[in-house]
Amino acid sequence: MKRKILIEKTDGRIRTYFLEDDDIVEIHSTSISGNSDDRHRLGDIYIGKVSNIVPNIGAAFIEIEKGVNCYYDMKDADHAIFTRKSGKKALCIGDELVVQISREAVKSKAPTVTGNLSFTGRYAVLTHGNTRIGVSSKIPKAMRETFKKEFSGLENDAYGIIIRTNAKDARPEEVRAEIRALQNEYEDLVRRAGTRTCFTCLKSAPPAYIADLKNVYMEGMESIIVGDPDLYKRIRLYFQSELPEKLDLLKLYDNPLFPLDKLYSTRTALDKALSEKAWLKTGGYLIIQPTEALTVIDVNSGKTAAKARSKADVEAGALKVNLEAAREAARQIRLRNLSGIILIDFINLSDAESTARLLSEFRSHLAKDPIQATLVDMTALGLVEVTRKKVRRPLHEEEKN
Repeated sequence: MKRKILIEKTDGRIRTYFLEDDDIVEIHSTSISGNSDDRHRLGDIYIGKVSNIVPNIGAAFIEIEKGVNCYYDMKDADHAIFTRKSGKKALCIGDELVVQISREAVKSKAPTVTGNLSFTGRYAVLTHGNTRIGVSSKIPKAMRETFKKEFSGLENDAYGIIIRTNAKDARPEEVRAEIRALQNEYEDLVRRAGTRTCFTCLKSAPPAYIADLKNVYMEGMESIIVGDPDLYKRIRLYFQSELPEKLDLLKLYDNPLFPLDKLYSTRTALDKALSEKAWLKTGGYLIIQPTEALTVIDVNSGKTAAKARSKADVEAGALKVNLEAAREAARQIRLRNLSGIILIDFINLSDAESTARLLSEFRSHLAKDPIQATLVDMTALGLVEVTRKKVRRPLHEEEKN
C-alpha cells in the first residue's frame, strides 16, 4: 500500500491528511491559536488534586488546574504516584497525585485522566500500572514470539512494555535503545514529581500534527508533504531529532499559484467529511448524525430505488447497496474519527444468508482501521452496533475549536 501525508496551514488551522493509494482516509485538524481545550492535550501529565469522590460510580474528580476538574477511574488508585497523601484510604479528597490525560475534552465533557501513565515512542510504549510485556497483534506471530523472548528480561513491578506495530521494520537494537530512553524519561518524571507543586504540568504532549507523525505507520510511506515554510521547519527539526533516517520523506510544497489544496482537492475532501450526507456509487447514500451519546448512520437506497420484478430482485438490490454502504461506513468512521457507540441502520434484508454476508463484509472493512473498531452485533430492530476506541475528538469537534 502506498502512503502519503499532507500537512497544510490554512484558515487559522493546521490540518493533516493521510492518504492510502491516493485516497484521503483520515483528516486531523487543530487550531493555530491554541484555545483552552488545546492546552489539555492527550498525553499531557500533571500533578492534580482530588477535589471530589463519587463512590457509587467508582470515580473521583481531579483538578489539574484551577477550575478544570477531570474524571478519574478509582481503579487507577491502585498504581497511583502520590506527591502528597491526605489520608489512609486508597484515595482521599486533598490527595495530590500524578495523572495523564487519556481522553481530551469533548463538547461539555471535561478531559478524562488516568494514573496509569504511558510514554510512547515509535517502536514501543512504556506503561506504568500495567506490568506485562506485550507485542502488537498486527506483528506476524513468529516475530511476536521473537520480541517477547528478546524483551522478557525487562519485566518488573513498576511498569510494562508494549512493542508497537512499527517495530517490525526496525532492528532489535533500535527498539532496545528506544525502550532505554523511555525508561529514563519515566524515572526522571517520577523523580521530578516529588519536588513539584500541585497543578504543575510535568510533561506536555507534542502538537497534534507532530503526534500524528510519531504514531503513523511508515511502511509504504512515499512522502510527507508540508505546504507551509514555517511548519516545514518545525517538522524538519522533529525529524532531525527523532526520525533522521526518514528525513528524505519530508518535502516542502510552496507554490502559491497552485497550492496543495488544489493539487490534492483537500478542501473538497474536508467539506465532504463535514457533510451530513455521503453518497454511494450505486446512487444510495449515508446520513451521518453524531449526537452527545452516540453516532447514527442511516443507509438510504436513494437513486437505486426502482420497481423490482421479484422478491429476489429486491433482496439482491438491497444487498448490493448494503455491501457498498458497509465499505463506505467503515471509511467514513475512520475519515471523520467517529468513536464510542455507533449505530448503523442498513436497508432491511429478509434472507439470513444475506445478513451474514453483510456483517462479515462490514467486519472485514472495520478491521482495516488502525484504531480498534468492533462490530458488536445486530439488534432485534436490525440496527448494527459498532464501538470504536475514543482517542481524540472527532473531526467535526476539532473543526469547531
